[in-house]
Amino acid sequence: MAAPEHALEHAPKTCLVTGATGYIGGRLVPELLAAGHTVRVMSRSPERLRDHPWADKVEMVRADAGDEEQVAAACGGVDVVYYLIHALGGGPSFEETDRRTARVMAAAAREAGVGRLVYLGALEPEGEDLSPHLRSRIEVAGILLASGVPTMVLRAAVVLGSGSASFEMLRYLTERLPVMVTPRWVHSRIQPIAIRDVLRYLVGCAQLPPSVHRCFDIGGPDVMNYAEMMQRYAVVAGLPRRRIVPVPLFSPSLSSHWVGLITPVPAGIARPLVESLRNTVVCREHDIAEYVPDPPEGLLGFDEAVRLAVQRVRDSAVSTRWASASVPGAPSDPLPTDPDWAGGSLYVDERARHSTAGPEALWRVVEGIGGENGWYSFPLAWEVRGLLDRMVGGVGLRRGRRDPRRLYVGDALDFWRVEERDTGRLLRLRAEMRLPGLAWLEFHVEHDGDGAVLRQRATFAPRGLAGHVYWRGIAVFHGVVFGGMLRGLVRAAEQSPA
Repeated sequence: MAAPEHALEHAPKTCLVTGATGYIGGRLVPELLAAGHTVRVMSRSPERLRDHPWADKVEMVRADAGDEEQVAAACGGVDVVYYLIHALGGGPSFEETDRRTARVMAAAAREAGVGRLVYLGALEPEGEDLSPHLRSRIEVAGILLASGVPTMVLRAAVVLGSGSASFEMLRYLTERLPVMVTPRWVHSRIQPIAIRDVLRYLVGCAQLPPSVHRCFDIGGPDVMNYAEMMQRYAVVAGLPRRRIVPVPLFSPSLSSHWVGLITPVPAGIARPLVESLRNTVVCREHDIAEYVPDPPEGLLGFDEAVRLAVQRVRDSAVSTRWASASVPGAPSDPLPTDPDWAGGSLYVDERARHSTAGPEALWRVVEGIGGENGWYSFPLAWEVRGLLDRMVGGVGLRRGRRDPRRLYVGDALDFWRVEERDTGRLLRLRAEMRLPGLAWLEFHVEHDGDGAVLRQRATFAPRGLAGHVYWRGIAVFHGVVFGGMLRGLVRAAEQSPA
C-alpha cells in the first residue's frame, strides 16, 4: 500500500542553518545533529561559533545574509535551509533589511535546487492592525513561500525557554515588581510555546516531502493573557501573588523604555516585542500534528515550560541566549591590535601587575569577571555607567553572563561582547554600550617565575570630536576604575582556594 502523501522521510539530509549565533539557531544545530543530519552553518562571523560544543561537528561558511554570491555559495549542495534571520531591534529600516535578505535567500535556494525552506515566523492575528514586527515576519513568510522552493512556515507566539528574550522579559518583570502598573497589552490573548516543542517541529520539517508547502500555526496547550502569564510564573517560581494595575496611557515607546529599565532586554529589542503583545496571537489550527505528531505525553504546558527554564537558569545551564544574536561592530571596524594608522587615532590605557597566584588561578578570576562577580573596582561607577547606557537605549549591565564560570567567543557579558578568548592566556572584550567610538578591554595572563603577570589594556578608537572629548573627560577616572580593577582581580586570585 502506498505511503500517505505527508509521510515522513527518513533519509538524513544536509541542512543549512542560518542565524546559528542566535537563540533558536544555536539550539537547533545540536538537535539536527542528534537526528542524524549533516549540518552546515552560515554566519557573518563563524569565529563566534568556535567554542560551541558542536563546532567541530559542522561545516561553517562565512556569508552575509545580504550578499547574493555568498548566500548562493552557502546553499550549494544543501537539501534543507533553515531561515532563522530577523532584524529584531535593527533600527527603523529593519523591515527593508528583512525584505532584502529574504529575497536573497529565496533566489539562492531556488537556483541551488534546495529541496526545502523552513522559516520560523509569527502568528498572524485576524482583523487587527499589525505591529511592524509582525508585519515584517508575515511579509518574509510570503517571500519564501513564493520562492518556487517547497516551504514550511511555522508561526509561533511567545517562545518559552531559558535565555529567550520573551522569557527574560517575563521573568524579570515578574521577579522585580511585586506591584506593577502595566500597559493595556497585559490583557491581550497569547498562546505561548515551549522551546522544546519549537525545536521538535523544526527538526521534523527536514523529513517532509516536497508536496508540503504552507504555513502552520504552532502553540502550546495554554491560552492566556500576559497578566496571567506573570501570575503563573510567580507561582512556579515560588513568589507571592503579583498586583497588576493596567494603565491605558502607556504607548509602545513608553512601554519599551519601561521594560528596558526593569529587565535586561534593552528598549530597542523590547519595543518590537511589546508592540507584538498588543495583538491577539492564538493558533487557529493544529494541522502540524498530521505531519509532525505530538509527543505521547503531549505538548509542554506553560507551567512546566517555565519550571524547566527557571531550573536551567538556576543551574547555570543556559546554552544560548537572546543576547547572542547581537553583532558588535562590523568587519571593517579596526581591531585593538591594528597599528594606529589602520583606523585613525587610538587611545590606550595599559597596566600590569604581578601576582603570587599561579596563571590558572588568575585566569579563573579573569574568565569569571562580570555578571554577579562584578568588575572588581568602584562598583558605583559601573552601576552609574550601566544606568546611563540604559537611559539612552543601550544594553546596560543587566544582561549579565550566560555561564558564571566559562565564556564563549560571541557571549554577551554585561555591556561587553567576548571578541577573543585564548584559554589561560587572553580575554578580549568589545564594548556594546553607547559610545562615540569603539572600545575594547583586554586581559593577558602570563607565567612569571613563581607566580603570574596580569596585563590589562583598555583601547578606544574615537569617532569624531565627541569621541576625543569623551576619552579625555573620563581619563581622570582611569586610575580608580582600571587601576582598581587590576588590583581587585589579582587580589581575588591570590585569595581564591588552590
